[in-house]
Amino acid sequence: MNENKIDKNHQEDFVDILKMINNSRDNALRSVNTELINLYWNIGKYIDEKIEKSNWGNSVVKKLSDYLIEKEPTIKGFSDKNIWRMRQFYSSYKNFPKLAPLVREITWTHNLIIFSRCKSIEEKEFYLHKTKKEKWSKRELDRQISSSLFERAMISDTKLSPHTKEIYPNTNKYFKEDYVFEFLGLNEHYNEDELQKKIINNLKNFILEIGKDFSFIGEKYRLQVGNSDFYIDLLFFHRQLQCLVAFELKTEKFRPEHIGQLNFYLEALDRDVKNDNENPSVGILLCNDKDDTVVEYALSRSLSPAMISQYQTKLPDKKLLQRKFEELLD
Repeated sequence: MNENKIDKNHQEDFVDILKMINNSRDNALRSVNTELINLYWNIGKYIDEKIEKSNWGNSVVKKLSDYLIEKEPTIKGFSDKNIWRMRQFYSSYKNFPKLAPLVREITWTHNLIIFSRCKSIEEKEFYLHKTKKEKWSKRELDRQISSSLFERAMISDTKLSPHTKEIYPNTNKYFKEDYVFEFLGLNEHYNEDELQKKIINNLKNFILEIGKDFSFIGEKYRLQVGNSDFYIDLLFFHRQLQCLVAFELKTEKFRPEHIGQLNFYLEALDRDVKNDNENPSVGILLCNDKDDTVVEYALSRSLSPAMISQYQTKLPDKKLLQRKFEELLD
């Protein structure tokens, strides 16, 4: 139907009804998913209890699978392998009741990835929360686990300027100390222009890595100060923090003078670009290497909400990060 032919008085009513339909459909899908997870949980529990009592063994589960397939040939997903997964699913969380409601809020496919790939209950809980919050697809979740997001978050010690901590005390919820851009497919030697172009060409993946609350505004964003033009590499808006976020890209190790450039851009943004209802702009300097002590010194007297983050263009060594995390716990 052509919207132009709809009576303007009815347009808003029609939109309201469409919202009802979409909300009802979403609720129905969530209800089906919850019921499916409940079923797999209860089957897993039943089998776990039988095995604990030594009433069942591997052969019994295989016979159960054959029985179900014979009696209900139309049902799918009840091979002996999948039934064992249901038991593994239940046993992963049976001693952690606070996580039981959470596993029902994501799909079985996402649950399967988390409990089969994550070792500790802390890691499982981390990805359960993240999957729910970020609404990751199966592919996105798989990539985040491969990029060791949990380990990176646990050992992270993001260096912030004092002003950043004052204005945005929960900054660590929204920004990372380390980013992984393996999806850019960069060669060993590249310059800042190539890095920027690759990010723009892979903007969806870049936003998935930095966080879905970022909305892209522009590349090489022009600032006119006095009679001179300056360009911010990447400019975003953060919906949760309600502020502009400037990303400056460096293909070299962090140097203290980089902060001066970033502070200048933030001052120009706040004076000439920021809306009155928005919070002070944040600057993130992305460099491929940094000395934490130099970073700390450089930021200690910065009056702008700025931070220094490091990026890498290849997936990190997960075992190395796990060792670092274990050392931190010790």
